[in-house]
Amino acid sequence: MKIWLAELRRSCFAVAVLAVILCGIYPFTVWTLAQGLFNGRANGSQIVLDGLVVGSGLVGQLFSSPAYFHLRPSAAGQGYDGGRSGGTNLGPLSKDFIDTVRRRVAEYRAENGLSNEIPIPADAVTTSGSGLDPHISPENARLQAQRVARARGLPEATVRKLIEGFTEGRTLGILGEPRVNVLRLNLALDGVRDAGR
Repeated sequence: MKIWLAELRRSCFAVAVLAVILCGIYPFTVWTLAQGLFNGRANGSQIVLDGLVVGSGLVGQLFSSPAYFHLRPSAAGQGYDGGRSGGTNLGPLSKDFIDTVRRRVAEYRAENGLSNEIPIPADAVTTSGSGLDPHISPENARLQAQRVARARGLPEATVRKLIEGFTEGRTLGILGEPRVNVLRLNLALDGVRDAGR
């Protein structure tokens, strides 16, 4: 019985020590380092305008007006729902996938006044794996430039210059593809200076 009580006492002490370290000291240390070294990223890469959070540089938002650039389609809930992040899980040979892509290509061409000869970027008609992607390809943005310029009464050259200014390169120069953050670009279109940039 004495051995059993000694073992129980040691086990309870080990659990208490580990709880303090793993549930207190470690999370506090990580939080402190993140706030000190990566404050913006640690807090969701929030984009702040006049003291109000208008979005995140990491999560897409739905824009439907022709005066704004549109993101790629989303399969997350009703669109860009962080609580329902995910893709469609439809394979490239799925009839539903093929029909959906064909419909989206036709809608994209009609919305942007494009002829059948112009190739449509894949990101304009397919969803991302998360359904929350805040970026589009520069090609996708350039194909939307004429529609946005016309809706805003701006010269197309001005809109294209903004696209080039907001095109991000590959991460570390080698990872991923060049991309355009749609929320930041749309804020710039509104003549708003992005406090998060």
